[in-house]
Amino acid sequence: MLSFDNTEVAFSGKSNSELKWAHRLFKLIGNNTLIKFGKVATNIALAIRLPITGIIKKTIFKQFCGGEDVEECKTTITKLSEYGIGTILDYSVEAKSDKKELENTCQELERGINLATNNTKIPFVVFKISGVATLSILEECNNKEFSNIDEYQKSYERVERLCKAAFEANTPIFIDAEESWIQNTIDRIAEEMMEKYNKEKAIVYNTVQLYRWDRLDYLKGLDAKSKTANYKVGVKLVRGAYMEKERERAREKGYKDPIQPDKNATDKDYDLAVAYCVDHNIALCAGTHNEESSKLLTQLIEKKQLDKTNSDFYFAQLLGMSDHISFNLSQNGFNVAKYVPYGPVKEVIPYLIRRAEENTSVAGQTSRELSLISKEMKRRSLLKKA
Repeated sequence: MLSFDNTEVAFSGKSNSELKWAHRLFKLIGNNTLIKFGKVATNIALAIRLPITGIIKKTIFKQFCGGEDVEECKTTITKLSEYGIGTILDYSVEAKSDKKELENTCQELERGINLATNNTKIPFVVFKISGVATLSILEECNNKEFSNIDEYQKSYERVERLCKAAFEANTPIFIDAEESWIQNTIDRIAEEMMEKYNKEKAIVYNTVQLYRWDRLDYLKGLDAKSKTANYKVGVKLVRGAYMEKERERAREKGYKDPIQPDKNATDKDYDLAVAYCVDHNIALCAGTHNEESSKLLTQLIEKKQLDKTNSDFYFAQLLGMSDHISFNLSQNGFNVAKYVPYGPVKEVIPYLIRRAEENTSVAGQTSRELSLISKEMKRRSLLKKA
């Protein structure tokens, strides 16, 4: 029987000093007031060019990121692989507007794909379209209004370069979900890439955020489209990461809130989406820190007597979080990968702030991490005394 309570397995990759350090960090992250102050203070410090990147790299960056470039990530990649856990390379630079910066991001992502080629330690790479296209063109095209065709075409070509490179490398690539006001554009491009590169297997995956009330229907519609166009759907299912921003914008602009009415509705749709993917031959990566949703997928795989090592079924969690899920799933023979973000410290700060805010806003997230770490520290202490 699969259990996520085995802390010996969960933290087998951490030394005593690393465990104590993680405990201190999560205690800090659990302080909502401190996180809000830290966000403001960090932005001010960067604006006036105070030398704080060294501090960030030694603390929160160290917990949640693999390094500043793919070379620095290799240590993390190797360490995870020792426990049967793959790496999802995630160059976490986003929302650029300068053409040179967009091209630089595209080239960095291509380096990640090259590293993943014939490398079983890296089963996936991932990118945000906003990293290789301006937010303005993505928003402008959200309702198919192409006034700047040239800029859109160049953005599209960068996305296709990455998807083609992934296809040639035989390395699946995730296209991340983003805000609702650019998501239609992302969906349209992702579907065109799937139709082109997923004829034989899922190489391109779109991401479905189930904290939106309309995304279960989107998933079913995508499945129907794929049957007509004869390609295999690949999806990464997540709950979502932009809730407060989405609700605030909906209020300001007076349109219907795209977010589910409550967490129960999100959880229900997430689990229905997992079951739908298993039932309809959709390649699935369940990106979740939710224990019940993770257990559901293991139960569906076992109930239908499916091969748990089939690459169409993957579980994924973020580096530095929910090791009790990742390591115990791997111990039980399931496919698991960790999101390993990387990039220059200053560029990755928006990602790090989201991780800190997520840990304070998601009910029980920080307390759960602290409880599990404390349990393992106590177990090791008693073992030492015995």
